[in-house]
Amino acid sequence: MAVVSDNAPLTPHWHAMPVEAVLTELDTRASGLTGQQARERREQCGPNRLPEAKSRSRLMRFLAQFHNVLIYVLLVAGLVTLLLQHWVDAAVIIGVVIVNAVIGYVQEGKAEDALSAIRNMLSARALVLRDGTRITLDAEDIVPGDIVPLQAGDKIAADVRLLQAKGLRIDEAALTGESVPVEKTVTPCAEHAVLGDRVCMAYSGTLITAGQGVGVVTATGARTELGLISALVARVEQLTTPLLRQMASFGRWLTLAIVLIAAIAFAFGIAVHGYTAAEMFLAAVGLAVAAIPEGLPAIMTITLAIGVQRMAAANAIIRRLPAVETLGTVSVICSDKTGTLTRNEMTVRTLMLPDVQLDISGSGYDLRGAFTAADKDYDVAAHEGAMQMLRAMLLCNDADIVQDEEGQHIQGDPMEAALSVAAIKAGLNPVLTGRQWPRTDLIPFDAAHQFMATLHHSHDGESIVLIKGAPEQLLKRCSHTWSVQGAIPIAIEAWERHVENLGSQGYRVLAIAERRLDQHPVELTFADVEDRLVLLGLCGLIDPPRAAAIEAVATCQQAGIRVKMVTGDHRVTAGAIARQVGLQNTDEILSGSQLEEMDDATLAEQVERVDIYARVSPEHKLRLVQHLQAHGRVVAMTGDGVNDAPALRRADVGVAMGRSGTEVAKDSAEMVLTDDNFATIVNAVKEGRTVYDNLRKAILFILPTNGGEALVILTAILLGVEQFPLTPVQILWVNMITAATLALALAFEPPEHGIMQRAPRDPREPVLSRLFLWRILFVSLILVVGTFGLFMWDMQANGSVEHARTIAVNTLVMFEIFYLFNSRYIVHSVLNARGLLGNRYVLGAVGLLVLFQLAFTYLPVMQSLFGTTSIDLQTWALITLVASSVLWLVELEKAAVRRYKKPPSSQANPPS
Repeated sequence: MAVVSDNAPLTPHWHAMPVEAVLTELDTRASGLTGQQARERREQCGPNRLPEAKSRSRLMRFLAQFHNVLIYVLLVAGLVTLLLQHWVDAAVIIGVVIVNAVIGYVQEGKAEDALSAIRNMLSARALVLRDGTRITLDAEDIVPGDIVPLQAGDKIAADVRLLQAKGLRIDEAALTGESVPVEKTVTPCAEHAVLGDRVCMAYSGTLITAGQGVGVVTATGARTELGLISALVARVEQLTTPLLRQMASFGRWLTLAIVLIAAIAFAFGIAVHGYTAAEMFLAAVGLAVAAIPEGLPAIMTITLAIGVQRMAAANAIIRRLPAVETLGTVSVICSDKTGTLTRNEMTVRTLMLPDVQLDISGSGYDLRGAFTAADKDYDVAAHEGAMQMLRAMLLCNDADIVQDEEGQHIQGDPMEAALSVAAIKAGLNPVLTGRQWPRTDLIPFDAAHQFMATLHHSHDGESIVLIKGAPEQLLKRCSHTWSVQGAIPIAIEAWERHVENLGSQGYRVLAIAERRLDQHPVELTFADVEDRLVLLGLCGLIDPPRAAAIEAVATCQQAGIRVKMVTGDHRVTAGAIARQVGLQNTDEILSGSQLEEMDDATLAEQVERVDIYARVSPEHKLRLVQHLQAHGRVVAMTGDGVNDAPALRRADVGVAMGRSGTEVAKDSAEMVLTDDNFATIVNAVKEGRTVYDNLRKAILFILPTNGGEALVILTAILLGVEQFPLTPVQILWVNMITAATLALALAFEPPEHGIMQRAPRDPREPVLSRLFLWRILFVSLILVVGTFGLFMWDMQANGSVEHARTIAVNTLVMFEIFYLFNSRYIVHSVLNARGLLGNRYVLGAVGLLVLFQLAFTYLPVMQSLFGTTSIDLQTWALITLVASSVLWLVELEKAAVRRYKKPPSSQANPPS
């Protein structure tokens, strides 16, 4: 036997081998394996199930949430606070860390579910032949060489080489992306045929929609195509986000800088000013606590979480918090066609009759639609030939349109359902038409003859054969076609041109014909449809694009985002849909077979330019994503099938369809669209850009305030003052209370005007640009001059360190209140009604913080905890006057920046 275990050599090309050679290679026969053979192979090959990857324990998954440099910094801050025996503050800091970890655990905890979801696609029970007898057994017990009967409705439990096929059609959309069920045959295929073209194979996890057949099992478990995808998903590395990479780097540098500066200050204070080691230890601790942005990790998480809530309201469910920010940097969307850009519902769009071409409006299985000719309304009921053709489409058909409590859906083949819908749009009633022309016999569709024929008898004694199928099979059997004068000889060449023209537009073309019989047979034979058929016309079907997808693609292009179609469907169909949705380059199409022949260097040259990829496999999709990322692109990959899972997992943002998508795709993705609407991605990108803007604003707000606090302590050390302006616990109060109010308000900033007219942000662009670094230094100096100046003034005037520290703390907080308004726009002015009043959360945060500071200043319990004392109204006026200087000075600095320097591409635009 060729394949006996997971460690065996590569599987032979079963699809390229004749049936007899397959049976010989697998050492089996048409009556099936013997019981002894099956037991031996079960021991060799193992059970027919996908191996379960060893997953992390829940504890390890929770602990992994703490593996972040900023979290380490936050833990150090909590430890320092514990050493200072300030239990409440330590509890607050540690509480922030734990909340952050819990959110991450909940959002990311299902990452390992992709493999288990693939395993669940396997059928639980299966029918096989053993010792010539049909038996039902657990799908786990199937082995290579088993003979399996196949029939409509079955989910295939292993990879199978077909031995017999009669009208067999299999829905392989989840595996290959093919939009309609595939017609199967037993004829060998080319050795290098891609997965979707291997018509003599049936694959594990796919569904039989029509017909019946018999096959021999060629692969089970991990060696099936489904198993190979499972292994591919397990090997794919999930990438971190640009912001997290940058913030991790920033956290490392910040940690190093804080430790270094604190150590230098410690040594300087002892050596130059004669401070004791104990005094300098407390001062160094205060400096470190001041410099550490305790609230930054929490604010980042909360800002991302707010983005998640907004997206959920807009039908986009985020499974990993950082993906929100990554959406803002997306520069390429690799989109599946079927069900993503299109409706995944076949639709009859055109009827080519001998004397007129009719177009049909409506999409999918919606029964509403109208007939037009040359863009004018057309009374199809008055055209006898058209109604004959539509009646044939309805009768030579095994699909049903079902209306129940859950809505309208189909039973049977999607293409046949589309034919029924077209007939119903013309006013035909399926039930009444079936009663008027009852069916007495049929020739089912088979890939060998490529048509279906049905025999009908009317109540008036008429006998008629109706045939639908591939034009190349039916045209050669037709002698006449209908016209207004009746049957006329057929012009084969003209009809072949019609077929070619419709095919070039992406239509799947069916020919519809009939033959009226003089006698009244009760059985239908191939001789009855061999010749003398009358062609009624051609029918053009297509899986139409979503109307919203066309608009969404245009919006993406305005936003500088390249949309690429990556589909398992045919080249012609892919090209037609690409032109309809408005992709940029529709002249070049690469197929999976071409990708197979390309080396990495050649593909690297093509991938930036080519926008359409047809008949691709999971490995091809993954390879395309990797090459785009190698070009520095931030890639979003959309998909709904099992075949999309590896690329979804590898992409910077995997986007799965919530309605039509498999659980495998959903669990491999960072984002799930609950409405399966491509346009929702555009809204998500807009929200991602807004979230990134708001994160930058929060960072630009928090870091200068921390810098100001640290410089106040450092200035006191350098000047050798007897009393420090701020104590560590007062610094913690300022950091945590302003982060919980002021910085949080920036998370609710609305989108900037023109946000979707910007080019995508370069992910390599640092968060801390030169403008940011300058602003941090500039604002920090303003804060230290004002805060330290008022502290020293009050110490000289009153001599009370508690009073002076109370002034210093409130001055620092008031500085932050005024600077909050500056931070709403990074470069553009806020000195207008929208800038000062346009965010109600900012106004609410300011009001709340004022109440907190009044409590901090006047409540006895707070005075006892933080060492503060009451101050008078005149002092408050002085504090406000000094603190307001930051608003005017930063606005002057912004004006200079606007005048002398053009903002970077990712800079927020001015408000509308």
